[in-house]
Amino acid sequence: MIATEKDIRIAGVQNDSIVDGPGLRMAIFFQGCPHLCEGCHNPETWGFEGGQSATAEELVGKLDANPLLQGVTFSGGEPMVRAGALLPVAEAIAVRGLDLAVYTGYTFEEILEDGDPDALALMVLASTLVDGRFVLAERSLSLPFRGSKNQRILDSKASLAAGVPVPTTDGRWAYDSC
Repeated sequence: MIATEKDIRIAGVQNDSIVDGPGLRMAIFFQGCPHLCEGCHNPETWGFEGGQSATAEELVGKLDANPLLQGVTFSGGEPMVRAGALLPVAEAIAVRGLDLAVYTGYTFEEILEDGDPDALALMVLASTLVDGRFVLAERSLSLPFRGSKNQRILDSKASLAAGVPVPTTDGRWAYDSC
């Protein structure tokens, strides 16, 4: 089961990020990751007991305090292990008309196969899913918004509708937008 944690534990919040997806974004880094990828750029987020507790209301308050945001990125750690707890935040993001991107070490196929209703509901609310574990041997500094060549930038809703990974057609995620 992917979504194992029902509390929100965060490693940190970057209020004005331009490197965690296109546009001015709030990046929320969640605490806890089962993948432990060699070369991970956030190994301090691996422990499930680290970081600090946050409520959905607190995170939504941070969104509302920044009227310039164009989007929000859920990163990690691994957001999918806390998918159920993140649903109220994702719903608030959608109501505010903001773009939601979710970075996950799970592949789209793994999430679909697992069938966790919370993870699937989170994907319904996200516009973009950046999937796949970081693979040090495939690391590339020239890739926009991801660390290794195996990671994909997917249109979350189109992928769910098709039942197969569908690359995003949002040009803001492409090389020329960096």
